[in-house]
Amino acid sequence: MKLGLRYQTTYRYEEPVGFSPHDLRLFPRSDRFSRVRRLDFSTTPKGTIRYSRDVFENTVASCYFPERSKELTFRLAINLDLDEKDPFHFILDPDAVELPFAYDVRTRDLLAAYRERRAKEQLALPGWEAPTGKKRRGTVEALVDLNKRLHECIGYERREEGEAVSPAETLRRGRGACRDVSVLLVEMLRQMGLAARLTSGYLRESDSETKRAEGSLHAWTEVFLPGAGWVGLDATNGVFCNHNFIGAAVGLTPADITPISGAFYHAKRIPGQMTSKLELLNL
Repeated sequence: MKLGLRYQTTYRYEEPVGFSPHDLRLFPRSDRFSRVRRLDFSTTPKGTIRYSRDVFENTVASCYFPERSKELTFRLAINLDLDEKDPFHFILDPDAVELPFAYDVRTRDLLAAYRERRAKEQLALPGWEAPTGKKRRGTVEALVDLNKRLHECIGYERREEGEAVSPAETLRRGRGACRDVSVLLVEMLRQMGLAARLTSGYLRESDSETKRAEGSLHAWTEVFLPGAGWVGLDATNGVFCNHNFIGAAVGLTPADITPISGAFYHAKRIPGQMTSKLELLNL
């Protein structure tokens, strides 16, 4: 299938302001199931753009603006070819078929940063009990159950700006944006000794199971399972990730996957407004 992504974000200010360098992580991470055929990226005002790859192999566009302006706009047009992907088309290593399991020494060392917990609290999800040595469960069955339980317990809340709230706060409130839910799931997976990371990107809402999204960009979680590799879980929608999930950035923390990061400056406090839109077109 052929898909077109058309994304635009605009920042407006009451007076001309200066801009720090802005880093953008909006470019699809191509894999076996997705291939970029066209990519056009531009800014208004026109700036100097330098592309690089960060430590997570995300493509980052660093944009520099020498002049002040009352408006800053980023535009992105991408055409992709997508192949259908079954999210359960994998075979786990024998030692990873049931939870809890331990990574082998080499894998454990390589994934150490992805297993390190950031939350100080022990997280408890109502109606969910983590597998233990005395009460083992099939790995896929347990993760499907956890993903669906989070979807049932955490109501969706659209919030275009602001940092992700803490996992404990999301549980307490019982609602959150997709970035809040993805951070919560990462911490619950790490609490079980699993390696997990955050992902941001695009969601093609093509079926009845994937209806909750940010309206522009989306965030979900990936867990490393021996034999399967990195497997995507979208607790916001309660599903495993198929070809409709197009990742743009992965990382350990929300700051690593922020789609647009940067700042403006002025001699006095200036109100600002952000608007964004995303169109996904069947080509």
